[in-house]
Amino acid sequence: MKQKWGVLPAVLVAALALAGCGGSGDDAAAEEGAPTKLTFAIASAVIGPKEEVAVYAVAKELGYFAEEKLTVETINTDGSVAALQAVASGSADLTAADSGSILGAVEKNVPVKAIGGLVQNWPWVMAVKPDSTLTGGADLKGKKIGVISLASGSAPYARAFVAAAGLDPAKDVELLPVGVGAPAAAALNDGKVDMLALYTQAYAVIENSGITLKYLDNPDAFDGIRSLSFAVGARKLDDNKDVYTRFLRAAYKAMLFSAKNPEAAMRIGYQVFPQILAGKQAADQLPADTRSLTAWLKTATPASGTPDQFGDWGAISDQEWTKTQAYTKEAGQITGDVQLGDVWEPGLLAGANDFDKAAVLDKAANYPAK
Repeated sequence: MKQKWGVLPAVLVAALALAGCGGSGDDAAAEEGAPTKLTFAIASAVIGPKEEVAVYAVAKELGYFAEEKLTVETINTDGSVAALQAVASGSADLTAADSGSILGAVEKNVPVKAIGGLVQNWPWVMAVKPDSTLTGGADLKGKKIGVISLASGSAPYARAFVAAAGLDPAKDVELLPVGVGAPAAAALNDGKVDMLALYTQAYAVIENSGITLKYLDNPDAFDGIRSLSFAVGARKLDDNKDVYTRFLRAAYKAMLFSAKNPEAAMRIGYQVFPQILAGKQAADQLPADTRSLTAWLKTATPASGTPDQFGDWGAISDQEWTKTQAYTKEAGQITGDVQLGDVWEPGLLAGANDFDKAAVLDKAANYPAK
């Protein structure tokens, strides 16, 4: 089943309208020194310790957005496709969406463009019960795979994993939406699905609840594929490069802070998104949520080195785009080649990386424990 690009559901349209997305193009406000208003679409219906904490909450609470003269609000959508639709329609200004979904959108003439990478180490993996005999390959035939939703990056990953085993994803397996967290774990434990196709941070949440899982090895073909990337509306890009550069700079400062001190980032996340706690006490929840955030950060920061050595935030090489495009084609999200210039604008990254990294690291290292 291929992802569809159509009219936004009425409920989502209403939610976006209420969110009051405003105005990356408000030149008059910018000239007067007033903050530029942006709406950041989070490609998830569930608030959890990932980009909404490491990027948004930290940048907001530490004043990184304010320093860039930005006022940023968030909306939540059901997957990357919906988030990109929101950006393309102007209901949101930016999103961090699955790179394959961005490629799929561009092929279908949806006016969006990637301006910087976020998740750079492949985060998706298959999981089964500890006593499962499934190992991949022909074992997958006739099985049910639990995905977050058919509009998330989970579904194309599952299809590509099946295709890499020499099977037909449309005929040999069934994809069932199970969400994340407790519903996904229950679907696996109750036998409604034979395996799950989730990202590492989602599994960390499940494991924090005491559930044990066994993971299947990804084929080597998944190495070097990019996951989430920041995307904006292509029609607004030329007129708002400075605004988007400032957003990226604040976002990457927040990412560096979070990588250096994930526990502090998580505590900040509770301040901005108290619903993460789900009524629990922060002191009780902090260790598990910090582990979950750390698991996500491992996918969104360089695979080697320490935060003190991280640099060149947001870069995506041509080779990585080539591998990502090949994967996206295998997953059925695109049918042909997409010209790199149509999907990728790296020209903002020099400005986005122009900040005092030592100051960010010092703030993270000395952030109050309470």
